[in-house]
Amino acid sequence: MLFRRIVGLLTVCILSMGILAMANAFVVAEEIPTGFQQPAPDLYPNLYVWTDTCNVYVFKKDDKALLIDLGDGSVLKELPKLGITQVEWILFTDHHREQSQGIEFVDREITKVAAPEDEEELFETPGEFRQWFPKLSDKYTVYGASYSRPPRQPISLDRILAHKEVFEWQGLKLECRLTPGHSPGGLSYLVEKNEKTIAFIGGVMHDGSKMSTWYDIEWDYGFGKGIDVLMSSVENLIEQHIHIACPSVGPVIHHAHKQFLTYLEKLKTFRASYVRGYPVFDSTEEQRDSYSKPTTIPLINQVTPHLYKLSHETKGKNFAIIISDNGRGLILDAGLFSEAMLEEIIVGLRKHMGLKEIDAFWISHMHGDHFLLGPTLKEKYGAEAWTLDIIADKCEHPRNYDYSALVYSYGSGIDGMEIEKSFKNGESVMWEGYKIQVDWMPGQTEFGCCLWLDIDGKRIAFTGDNLFGTASDPQQDGHEAVVARNSAILEEGYLLGSAYLKDLKPDIVMGSHSYVMDNPAAFLQRYHSWSKEMIRLYKEILPGNHYEYKFDPYWVSAYPYRVDLSDEKDQKMTVTVRNFRGVPEKHDIELKLPPGVSAEPSRLTGFVKPESERDYEVTLTVDRTKVPPGVQMATFDITLDDKKHGELFDFLVLGSKRQE
Repeated sequence: MLFRRIVGLLTVCILSMGILAMANAFVVAEEIPTGFQQPAPDLYPNLYVWTDTCNVYVFKKDDKALLIDLGDGSVLKELPKLGITQVEWILFTDHHREQSQGIEFVDREITKVAAPEDEEELFETPGEFRQWFPKLSDKYTVYGASYSRPPRQPISLDRILAHKEVFEWQGLKLECRLTPGHSPGGLSYLVEKNEKTIAFIGGVMHDGSKMSTWYDIEWDYGFGKGIDVLMSSVENLIEQHIHIACPSVGPVIHHAHKQFLTYLEKLKTFRASYVRGYPVFDSTEEQRDSYSKPTTIPLINQVTPHLYKLSHETKGKNFAIIISDNGRGLILDAGLFSEAMLEEIIVGLRKHMGLKEIDAFWISHMHGDHFLLGPTLKEKYGAEAWTLDIIADKCEHPRNYDYSALVYSYGSGIDGMEIEKSFKNGESVMWEGYKIQVDWMPGQTEFGCCLWLDIDGKRIAFTGDNLFGTASDPQQDGHEAVVARNSAILEEGYLLGSAYLKDLKPDIVMGSHSYVMDNPAAFLQRYHSWSKEMIRLYKEILPGNHYEYKFDPYWVSAYPYRVDLSDEKDQKMTVTVRNFRGVPEKHDIELKLPPGVSAEPSRLTGFVKPESERDYEVTLTVDRTKVPPGVQMATFDITLDDKKHGELFDFLVLGSKRQE
């Protein structure tokens, strides 16, 4: 009996303790202020996360705090609800401005800031990475278009953090791990407790074993450098056996080690399809062009009786010409070689091939290397510039855009060139008895076209830079680089362009840079199949139902991208907001401007119809007594359907004369 009573009392006590524990747990949960969550309450009950433009992680010690990333700064007003009265440190995982844009609300007399050593310059001198006249060789660019997204204004750093350095705060030890890829020199911060590791990983991985964004990982022109670096970072984190990963965007990642393993395999699969589908540097002359034959002109080969191109001695350069029976010439692209070489070629064509006059030169797409010799052809040989209408403005006013490989970035001194004749999609022109068809053909870039005609018993398509390779090699699908900064969403680019070419059924594809691809039917089918597979892979590796928002760096954009207020007090620009979804989209976009510059309107609030764009006209006004000298950065602070995305994209303002 006594034993039963003891057991009963123990049972009551145990039950009471359980109920009390549950009650305490309930009280603790209730005491967490709205908007905060606890990523790992069992391991770190004083670790919280706040989400605005990014995830802001808060370590609390008494009334002090350490933050990992900052977001738009809204967390600062909420910290007193956690009993925090002072933020001692902010550690940034990388330079992306949506993680630091609230820095203006931080009291730097009290709060110190630390950031990755390899990104010190991006924090402290961000203006160096936005140029009025970009060059191909500029740091952190894809042929002149920057993939860095630094803060609008400099952020001075109190401490820079290096790989494997240990940062200590209030007894907490965070190990710094260099994890670039999503950014050039990002760091992850690792803490360990009870043999479990939590990592604050920035944008290295999104929950679901996905990329945070594509446009931040695109470091070069289709060779996958950013992917390779990212894979190395993932391997580094796999070695650490991460239990919980805390990313800058998206849900906290539990069972992180397993997700990293899956992610690495996804990246390997993705990379295999992503990199260019032909041997770029190792192909022989025969593989690039086994069809054309040498002529008496050393630099020129003949493709058909009326069509000529550069010989094998001129690998990589751009030039082809049709010469009619009357001696009239039509040039297809011209660039990447000297004026002297052009003169030598034309002298040879006049002497041996009957060339008398050059009527025009055709520009296949917006990239500057395809018309670097345009001014010479105009001034010396009287040729007109022809291209598709949607390409023309990129040739005439290239600095109005933030795309890759525009003509000013080649250092030739060409800052735009007039187009004498621009064609509409589907238009044709009769030239010297030939019907020449002009069709929009996107792929490598939205702003490309196909010029084709039936000549000498062959249907020949001039395709610019869309595809290259050896058509007879079944291992090649021929695709060129996938570059988001070419305006190159795949469904509107390679998918359409490859389908177009497949249906056109050309006998010969004349690629730029001295490629000739004959009997291309099977090759074009492989090219089209690749485009569909690439879309599938992007959808699989990027988060959300519409991968385009993580792929496209232009879904909010300014025209002109560079607004010159150095002579005029007011300038108009157009802001375009794009909706990729099948439902209406609500947006609220605030223009964050440099000192001395105002906008009317300064806030763009409204809806975009499904799968469409909306344009806003904005007037910028400068007060030259307040604007800093030189090029200034302005940003779009984006909220989409009540979700804050932050200052993802930018444009440039010149408020006073540049200091050379």
